[in-house]
Amino acid sequence: MIARGAAGLRLATRTSALARAQSDIAIAALQRHGATGIELVPLTTSGDRQAETPLQRLEGQGWFTAELERSLLDGRADIAVHSAKDLPSALAPGLVIAALLPRGDARDAAVTRDASRLGDLPAGATVGTSSARRIAFLAADHPALRPVAMRGNVDTRLRKLDAGQVDALVLACAGLERLGVRRRYEALDPGVFVPAPAQGAIALEAREASVAASLCAAVADAATAACVRAERAVLAALGGGCLLPLGAYARREADQLVLTAAFTEDGGIRRAELTGDPEQPERLGAAVAALLR
Repeated sequence: MIARGAAGLRLATRTSALARAQSDIAIAALQRHGATGIELVPLTTSGDRQAETPLQRLEGQGWFTAELERSLLDGRADIAVHSAKDLPSALAPGLVIAALLPRGDARDAAVTRDASRLGDLPAGATVGTSSARRIAFLAADHPALRPVAMRGNVDTRLRKLDAGQVDALVLACAGLERLGVRRRYEALDPGVFVPAPAQGAIALEAREASVAASLCAAVADAATAACVRAERAVLAALGGGCLLPLGAYARREADQLVLTAAFTEDGGIRRAELTGDPEQPERLGAAVAALLR
């Protein structure tokens, strides 16, 4: 249980429907452990303000996280709620991932208007995504399909799909589930269409050694943390951020951690998979990254 002092927590969050849904999950987890008086601090990030700009043309990094991190550093918020996959490999100085909540479905999802599968779409059909990783896997597994750059929140992209701007979308299963989207979709094989590092996980970020960071420990999920730490270690070892065309997916099998990763470069895809000690996820991630170099 959360000790005294948990009242009056301020949670920084992006303003999208998905971000609010994830903040509700975080609030519920904290409340189950005794926190009260939790207040949301809604913030608009630079990535949200430039929703129509291709990611490759955005300057700097931390487009979906920097404003939330600043709110922690300047004292406007105690905890920031993130989609863990949006966090850069290196956090702002003085901040830590204080907890990872139980992970949702890490897989990617293909969504079409008529619930058909990607493999059933005709040659030349368009697939909306701005992710370099997803574009590379589409080219490898469905070369007859044509990717079309598309950003915006989940609701916006689904409206564009229904309006006929594209024939399909690739989105995250966890996001669709958290938004309660009631439409059939194809969950893509994570061993082939390898998810982004930390996809499906919700991260709670706080100031290092703060009361808020210690409070988050009560809601942290150790199994999710081991998987995400391994995946983020691959990302860190390859020196990448949100634009790196990298998939990394860890899961527990018996008493071992299995890590699959795929990196795309020059039109090809390099894949690697290793099994390691779940108590040393960073070591496993570094070993897999070495195989991908």
